[in-house]
Amino acid sequence: MRMGFIGLGNLGKHLAASLLREGFTVTVHDLDKANAEDLLAAGASWGDSPKALAVASDSVITCLPSPRAVDAVMTGPEGVLAGLASGGTWVEMSTNDQHEIQRLAELAAAQGVATLEAPVTGGVHRAASGEITVLVGGEEAAYQAHLPALQAMGGEVFHMGPLGSASVIKVITNMLAFIHLVAAGEALMLAKRGGLDLAQSFAAIRASSGNSFVHETESQVILNGSYNIGFTLDLACKDLGFAHDLGREFGVPLELAGMVEQIFARARAQYGGDAWSPKVVKQLEDALGTELRAAGFPAVLSEND
Repeated sequence: MRMGFIGLGNLGKHLAASLLREGFTVTVHDLDKANAEDLLAAGASWGDSPKALAVASDSVITCLPSPRAVDAVMTGPEGVLAGLASGGTWVEMSTNDQHEIQRLAELAAAQGVATLEAPVTGGVHRAASGEITVLVGGEEAAYQAHLPALQAMGGEVFHMGPLGSASVIKVITNMLAFIHLVAAGEALMLAKRGGLDLAQSFAAIRASSGNSFVHETESQVILNGSYNIGFTLDLACKDLGFAHDLGREFGVPLELAGMVEQIFARARAQYGGDAWSPKVVKQLEDALGTELRAAGFPAVLSEND
């Protein structure tokens, strides 16, 4: 199966690299060709446009920062649907709105193109090692046909149901992660202000009933001062917006998520949308004039963290 991959940002470049490692034929495209240098050196081919990439592919994966970007890449005059042959498949790995995915899937179906959604969760560091979790929505036949590629990019793969299902669970997991991040920052600040050693406090929380995946990973980049998790405040605010759209649609009051959304919005206003999402905790540090730092934490999470 010839795979096309569009969107070589912090996440996409690792997913495409995993396909190459597992022997897939991969054509790549990005607005910035420099993002493809390592992939091209590893054997990928370059598509001059989404259309050209689609012509050379059986299936096209998109991993892009916003629904607007996905729409442009799929439906533009030089877009994927202008080049992907009938019988091909579009695999959407961006975090997208379920209704937007379904709308684009109808356009694709009219051209004989199947659609899968396959957003991922677990952090960029897990994508780098091919261990990220993949959440899939779509028809069983398309899922089974693409399972080897999905397994090449990820660790656990969950088929959540029909198209739209994966986007819902992905928004839920991100919503929980952002709530946990704010909570972890407050917990570390309590430890700091309480006179505790932060490295020892990190270890104690990790071994306690208060532990979370976010604490195990993102608390480290707070304590080392890098805040670098490969995920921006702009993306966090986008995903929290999706969560509130779902809350309104399904009639679920998201009180905690609402508070956290405002905290992230303030952080974006203060540090900029391109700042890493754990900088949401820096607001608390700046407000109290107290840094959360501890020795012994790596500057960047390794592939095994």
